Amino acid sequence: MKAGPILFQGQEWNHPSRSGSKGLAEECWRQVPRGRMALCWQRATVVRWFLLMLLWHWAPLGPLSWFLALAERLDQKTSPFSSISGRSSGQLDWLLSDKGPFHRCPEYTEFKERFQQGFSTRYKIYREFSHWKVNSLVTEKRDFFKAPLPLAPEFLRNLRLLGRRPSLQQIHENLIKKYGTHFLVSATLGGEESLTIFLDKQKLSKKSEGNGNSSVVSLEILHQLAASYFTDRESTLRRLHHLQIATSAIKVTETRTGPLGCSNYDSLDSVSSVLVHSPENKIHLKGLQDVLPEFLRNRFVEAALSYVACNSEGELLCRNNDCWCRCSSKFPDCNCPFADIKAMEESLRKSKENWINLNNDFMDSDEFKAFLKKLPTDHFLNTSAVLKFWTSDLVLQRRYGLLEASTKVVLGKAIKIVRKLFTLSKRCPTQPKISLPRERTLGFWLNKAQSLLYCSEHGVYGTFSEEMQGCICAAEQRTVCQGNVPCKVGEGTLCSSCAPDNITRCGTCLPGSILHMGFCRPNIANSLDHYVNFDFDMPDAEMRYLLQRLDSRMEVHAIYISNDVRLGSWFNPAWRKRMLLTLKSNKNKSNLIHMLMGISFQICSTKNSTLEPVPAIYVNPFGGSHSESWFMPVNQQDFPDWERTKLDASLQCYNWTLALGSKWKSFFETVHIYLRSRIITDDPTVNETLFYEPLDLDDHSANLGYMKINSLKVFGYSMHFDPEGIKDLILQLDYPYTQGSQDAAFLMLLEMRDRINRLSPPGAQPLDLFSCLLRHRLKLSSSEVVRIREALQSFNAKLPNSTEPELSQLCS
Repeated sequence: MKAGPILFQGQEWNHPSRSGSKGLAEECWRQVPRGRMALCWQRATVVRWFLLMLLWHWAPLGPLSWFLALAERLDQKTSPFSSISGRSSGQLDWLLSDKGPFHRCPEYTEFKERFQQGFSTRYKIYREFSHWKVNSLVTEKRDFFKAPLPLAPEFLRNLRLLGRRPSLQQIHENLIKKYGTHFLVSATLGGEESLTIFLDKQKLSKKSEGNGNSSVVSLEILHQLAASYFTDRESTLRRLHHLQIATSAIKVTETRTGPLGCSNYDSLDSVSSVLVHSPENKIHLKGLQDVLPEFLRNRFVEAALSYVACNSEGELLCRNNDCWCRCSSKFPDCNCPFADIKAMEESLRKSKENWINLNNDFMDSDEFKAFLKKLPTDHFLNTSAVLKFWTSDLVLQRRYGLLEASTKVVLGKAIKIVRKLFTLSKRCPTQPKISLPRERTLGFWLNKAQSLLYCSEHGVYGTFSEEMQGCICAAEQRTVCQGNVPCKVGEGTLCSSCAPDNITRCGTCLPGSILHMGFCRPNIANSLDHYVNFDFDMPDAEMRYLLQRLDSRMEVHAIYISNDVRLGSWFNPAWRKRMLLTLKSNKNKSNLIHMLMGISFQICSTKNSTLEPVPAIYVNPFGGSHSESWFMPVNQQDFPDWERTKLDASLQCYNWTLALGSKWKSFFETVHIYLRSRIITDDPTVNETLFYEPLDLDDHSANLGYMKINSLKVFGYSMHFDPEGIKDLILQLDYPYTQGSQDAAFLMLLEMRDRINRLSPPGAQPLDLFSCLLRHRLKLSSSEVVRIREALQSFNAKLPNSTEPELSQLCS
């Protein structure tokens, strides 16, 4: 925006308001630091016409008033702010912010200035000149009286030279370069000058007492210098600046605005010399097209916009919210502001350097160095392990938070610069090369800590890679930065500590593993064939075929015992009948344990009988009382059901077979069979089972038929079992010959326990069959069984990746 020389001939100005000297130091003091005398036009020669028109009422400016304002030093005992310097204003930031009328009062303004400067006393002497507000009456008369504009002859001559259809270049040469783009409508004139001395009386008095030299500054000297400022300004300022350099007790500032800023009053050749800028006194301008003929206005606006936006090097074009310059042949690169782009590239480079410096400062900080010293070096640390130490260091967390905040600000500024660069270079022949620093996340710093631990040999730094378990060094120094990477400890490698003589190899292993060539491998239990043989198994198809044929090779010969039913004899099925098949292994076959794979019995009933048997099976795995048996859930969920095969058409005889197969096989010592009868009915509405249980056994009228069991067999196989060998194995838990033999005994017993309990019957929780084996086949006491069970659980908890399922105790 530019204002040119005189446009109107005989122009009139009025000055409706005049604010003379108010005599208030604070009034002018508020105006000075905010820069309200700033220059609005860049060229000084464009407004000489303005001063020439004001010569008829211009009067020599003179001082209207002299003021000496002395703000006494606050008492340090009564004021909490007297000992606070301007550099430590953190606790008073709320008070120093602009928050309303209170912060504009003179007393607060004085306090704020002294506080921010760090001095206890302020001297200020100033003088103010009249403020004149002037308005141009030319356009007002035209609008009100419809009078023609009194344009200057030179201006009219330039208008005629343009013609009816001037080019943009003609408008630039004949109007804009001579008269600018706007003319002044109203403004405020005036000026002031002031001298402010900030003083710390306490420092000043100490220097005066400690030095008897007469040249030392004192309050009297400062009073004299302040009083002589307006009479001998240059020598006064020279002495004050000398004192300011010689001592830190004072600080001198000078403010000169208006005509006083010039060397003499004859050189007032710019509007900035006499204009007063403030929120109350704004400069009002109008576009020059307002005084041009109608046919030139639009063309002038286009030329003015091209002049401002394209610097007279092209024509401004705007389409679809996008504006650019159509460059002339003399300036083909007018759309590419190379100077601005270069300045932004420099700013981007500085932002990148600032970002690098912030990260380097964090690496060199005491907090980060202390964190590195805390990291253990006797074993390898992966990023997860480093993260645990990182999160536990609260001091480092605060320092890292400052780094994140600072880098975020720097990156935000860099992104704004990049956006401006893209906008400015949109129509440039070559695009700028932009590189932004990559944001360093927490993972970067965790890897940086690893790199400093393991890849900093011989003063050469590299980058550690967990995938490679090594360092990535520079191309010319591929192995120089590689340091000793300690061994990994934990359940993954089964290592508990590294070797002291060679930290890269494991020194000791976790329980359940052995050390071999500096590495740990799982310690596998020895074969259990000497104690229990679990290797026998049979395909389900073959087993089913043998059971259907009731093959004697699968039969386990057991002793039949029953007080209710005799084999081969008819009996009244009223009430429940109990039968059992037992092996009495402790008496007859102490070196065998037995596996149950199926049950079969042959049962017959009289003709026209309306009863059918309902067997219930309980299995005792290794002996003991009946309460230590588990119920067989026949036809529940996916458990198998009885298969009935009719043997003879003339007789009511059926062969009932239950095939468990390899999936549901389990140990057995005694099989308890409870036989009940139920009434057969074809009524689909009857959902409940009606058991045949008459009230009187001698009542033959209630008899619905008789039954007979011809055979009752169990099928499976027997396995080798060495109870004495297992007892010797248990003795090694308490009296080991060596540590290795004790661990081997634990592993073998754990393997035996898991394989036995794996054959537990279906249920909400698996049964602890191993405790039943110890209790009834090894004849151990209940306390011994509990002690062994707890010892195995404790050893298993030390093993890597160990699980301990919840077991239900079947045997007390």
